[in-house]
Parts: sequence; structure tokens; C-alpha cells
Amino acid sequence: MRPASRQMLIHAILIALLFLVLLPIYMAFDAASHTNTELLKAPIPLIPGHHFFHNFWQILTQGSAATGDKALAPMLWNSLLMALIIAVGKIILALLSAFAIVYFEFPFRKLCFWMIFITLMLPVEVRIVPTFTVIADLHLLNSMTGLTLPLMASATATFLFRQFFLTIPQSLSDAARLDGAGPLRFLWNILLPLSKTNISALFIIMFIYGWNQYLWPQVITTQSHMATIVMGIKELASVADQIPQWNVIMATALLAMIPPVLVIILLQRLFEKGLVSPEK
Repeated sequence: MRPASRQMLIHAILIALLFLVLLPIYMAFDAASHTNTELLKAPIPLIPGHHFFHNFWQILTQGSAATGDKALAPMLWNSLLMALIIAVGKIILALLSAFAIVYFEFPFRKLCFWMIFITLMLPVEVRIVPTFTVIADLHLLNSMTGLTLPLMASATATFLFRQFFLTIPQSLSDAARLDGAGPLRFLWNILLPLSKTNISALFIIMFIYGWNQYLWPQVITTQSHMATIVMGIKELASVADQIPQWNVIMATALLAMIPPVLVIILLQRLFEKGLVSPEK
């Protein structure tokens, strides 16, 4: 096969796979642009309708009968605030813990690191009952603190920052110490600028992690004003004695995709550098 023909074949395969990946998104967009009556007819319409903006405005301002006519705008705000707090909190705690493990000499330093690392084998589902008990005893149910605080610790981020700090020459910290820079100044003026790409990559991962949380918010919240957008989608889909409003469900799903997609687009370059070629 000629190089040109091979190149055309590769591009054709990639385009076909791209359409395959985008097909569910298109179907969600198509469903969100119709009324529910049109979607229940056979065959399902494959061309977008004229109710797209109407459906979006309805769920943002009026909600749906499946959610008790609760607007989804507060749910979006709760999810956004929760994801931002979790992402920023995870990065701050991971930075400080990795900095202490690498640059400070104290007894059982390696043991402390491995104890942090071992917590990777304890997902939220395993420790959800004792965590819920602690949060309830602290009277943090139905609060943003209760939603975010138990999810801030991250052994993965601590490990990644530790591995990055170990690649920084010791002479750099020695030079900073000779210039009179204390630990916090060394962290703020030297390590943080060098860790910019790593922080961006971790921020995207942790933001999506916080945005997609369902089990913990479902357990910790009992009041409707603390519901997240993921909980809203679940309420829309699991209706009893009613026909699910698929147009509203798909519009809500598209709406829930917008913030994570925007974060990825805005930080894409730094995300790629943070994964493959961290700046030093």
C-alpha cells in the first residue's frame, strides 16, 4: 500500500472512531431538542428539533415534576462549589504533605508516607459508615463542609508531588537556604512555580472527581437545597408510576457536562505538560 493510501486509510479509521465516540453526545443533544411526546414515537427522530433552548430554560428555572419542580441552577452551583473546594483542598493538602515528607527530616518519615500511600486501598465506599458517623457527630450534615472535607485527602496527589519534588536538585534548596529563604518562602517562590503544570493536571482530575461524586452527597444530604446536579439526574431518571422525561434528562446531562469540559479546554496545554513533560 502506498504511503498516501495508508495515510488516507488511517484518517478514515480515526474519523469513523471519532463519530462513534461523539454519537452518544449527539443523541443526547438530539433528545434534548424534542418534546417527550416526540421521543416516545417510533422511530426516534434523528434530526434535532426546535425545543432545545426551551428545555434548558425549563430545567434551569422551573425544574421538573420528577424533581419536585426544583430548578437545577442551585444544583449546578452546589456541584461547582463542591468540585472547586475538593480540587483546591486536595492540591493544598497534597503539596504540604509531599513538601514535608521530602524536605523535612523527622522520625518515621518513610512510614508516614507509606501509611498515606496505603490509604489508596481504602475507597470511600469502604470507609463511608465511619466517615458518616464522624461527620454526623460534628453536626456537619447538609453542609458544604460535610460534603467536601472527607474527600479532600488524596494519596495519589501526595505521591505525584513527592515524586516530582524528588527530581528537583538538592542544590536548589541548599542555595535557597543560603540566601536566607525559609521553608514557606522556598515552597511559595520556587516549588510552586515549578509545579504549575503538575498542579493544573491534578486540578482537572480532582475537579472531575469532585463533580462526579454521587454516593457521598446522597448519604450526607437530606435537604433538597444541598442536592448536586448528579443527584438531580438520578431523580429525573428514577421516577415511579411515570414516564421518564427523556428530553429533560438529556438536557440535564448535557448541562452537567459543560463545566468539566470547559475546565479541560482551558487547562488542556498545562494538563498535557503535567502528564508527560513537567517543567523543571
